[in-house]
Amino acid sequence: MAGGQNLDNGLKIAIIGAGYAGLAAAVELSTAGSQVEVFEASRVPGGRARATQIEGFSVDNGQHILVGAYTETLRLMRAVGANPDRLLKRTPLRFEFPGEFVMSAPRLPAPLHTAFALLLARGLDWREKWAAIRLMQGLQARKFVVEPDITVAQWLERNKTPSRQRRLLWEPLCIAALNTPAERASAQVLANVLRDSLGGTRSASDMLLPQVDLTALFPEPAAKFIAERGGMVHTGHRVGTLERDGDAWRIDGAGPFPQVIVAVAPYHLGNLLPEMAPQVAHFDWEPIVTSYFSYPDWVRLAQPMLGVDAGLAQWLFDRGQLCGQYGLIAAVISARGRHLDLPTAELERGIHEEIARIVPDLPAPLSVQTITEKRATFACVPNLRRPPARTALPGLWLAGDYVAGDYPATIEGAVRSGVAAARQVLAA
Repeated sequence: MAGGQNLDNGLKIAIIGAGYAGLAAAVELSTAGSQVEVFEASRVPGGRARATQIEGFSVDNGQHILVGAYTETLRLMRAVGANPDRLLKRTPLRFEFPGEFVMSAPRLPAPLHTAFALLLARGLDWREKWAAIRLMQGLQARKFVVEPDITVAQWLERNKTPSRQRRLLWEPLCIAALNTPAERASAQVLANVLRDSLGGTRSASDMLLPQVDLTALFPEPAAKFIAERGGMVHTGHRVGTLERDGDAWRIDGAGPFPQVIVAVAPYHLGNLLPEMAPQVAHFDWEPIVTSYFSYPDWVRLAQPMLGVDAGLAQWLFDRGQLCGQYGLIAAVISARGRHLDLPTAELERGIHEEIARIVPDLPAPLSVQTITEKRATFACVPNLRRPPARTALPGLWLAGDYVAGDYPATIEGAVRSGVAAARQVLAA
């Protein structure tokens, strides 16, 4: 348990869940002078974006990237003393599938950086490049509104997008941003992401690759920040009961808490509040599979992040270039797919063969560890009904990447949700 001295004998605001949403809410409240008490079931803060240990390495339960448009995440990192310039490797937007496609945004003012990234892309012919530029221009002309909301695949079909451009650009971008296949993903939510990244300032499209594990990136500094301001973060405390007591709430008998923010994964919501279960009963879920391959120290990729065209893996990350974990390659597979039908050993063997195609003389891996988050994110389908932060229960609020907002289930979506819930609590 991490905690700090209770500087005030008054009532505290309780937060259940120390993922990115819960801690964002706690930091926002602490900054405003409120006393907070956070309850987290795991012994490690971070929720579904946290550190885990394998083979002596501190890695993540799923590899994540950030982009320059993640303004609230970057703001709160700075607020708690986690310097993004040191903890994140910032590079201009770069999509590369070795031997097939390379798109890299030049350091030009917006919107020239996007136009030139598409014009100079290698692997598309001129017809395909102009089609991509027209697609972005059409979105900008409509202020990034897709009405009615349809799937990304339908949207691409309506815009007569060439099949190779779909395969190498829009479909991988959709999977990376929404963790939902283009055949099911919301075109409007993808448009929201494009609005703030490719359609935003030049720096908004930058890729920010974590150089530390995801717990060290924000959750640990946030917990320290909260403790220094008299709050408490209880790790290893799974909340069993949340009950109304007069004008306040009690958590496992502790309290009273006049305001409670519930920032747990949506599929845990019904365990605490059965009456809230219908709010997320219609949600479907998408997995993320991350395989960590440990090779000799000399093994490295040509770039810190590379795509795999039509492979089992979708993205490869060189943890040596990012975190100093030399020889460790993370292979990420987002959303559903044929990989889920394969035995783990066969999946790992197939991914190793894909790495071997882009790394000359690749030896056999020293070890492999695969982590599967079966319900990593909600399926970001068109017209999905997402619950608001304010509930019908007095003094009770929701926070999490699934709560109503513009963004899909990302770190930034979780952080924005936590900040929004905290501000509503302060206003109340």
